[in-house]
Amino acid sequence: MNCAAIPDSLMESEFFGYAPGAFTGAHRSGKKGKLAMSDGGTLFLDEIGDMPLSLQSKLLRVIQDKCFEPIGSNTLQRIDARFIAATNQDLEELVAQGKFRPDLFYRLNVIHLHIPPLRERCQDIDLLVQYFLEKYNRVFGTRVRNISEEVREIFFHHDWPGNVRELENVIERGINFARSPVIEKHDLPHYLRDQERPASRRSADPPEKQLLRPSRENHDRVVVLKALEQARGNKTEAARLLGISRSWLYEKMKIMGISTGKYSF
Repeated sequence: MNCAAIPDSLMESEFFGYAPGAFTGAHRSGKKGKLAMSDGGTLFLDEIGDMPLSLQSKLLRVIQDKCFEPIGSNTLQRIDARFIAATNQDLEELVAQGKFRPDLFYRLNVIHLHIPPLRERCQDIDLLVQYFLEKYNRVFGTRVRNISEEVREIFFHHDWPGNVRELENVIERGINFARSPVIEKHDLPHYLRDQERPASRRSADPPEKQLLRPSRENHDRVVVLKALEQARGNKTEAARLLGISRSWLYEKMKIMGISTGKYSF
């Protein structure tokens, strides 16, 4: 459930659902809300920082008491659900500003996982690129296999203010514009083609460390071989560990010169 994408006026009915005839325009049979649908499973609350204060107090009660009342109903419904919340905002700052309930914040903050922005984990760019290439190749029926080294250099030195979604959009565009199995610089949006490489990143590593930095191909080969080792040679399991399809792993092994005969499916 994306808390930022649903208007405040509709969020409560989306969250709790409603009984038949609860209000004008309601379905005669009522509607099952996200809470009831998540019973026995997990409810993911994306952009929890955008949830209205009025709904935050009701969510707190649901988490505490494991029950709720649909709109227009006096019958309590019990649920057994796990709640996972995500946000790109600083919830502690919102609490200090009075925009987020402190009791809900501490109730949700049982296990806190901080995912750094993409600009702070450039090592993930290659894996994400491969994932999005495979995703949009399936969507568009294309066979774009990779990005050029020039494009990779641009990606590694871009700040990615739009985070992973921005990278996904760039790859989707690149696949649409590419006229070869490789996305080139001219397939990128103008703002990426025309940007200058920041001096701070250009000189981030001393020359000797830049020379020692392994190439992307060597890095990918090491990752694939490690996955195959962990999977004890089973390519299906190795593909699962890498988050790619078995056919994509087979193609990458051929490109990298890794013998497929010594590994099983």
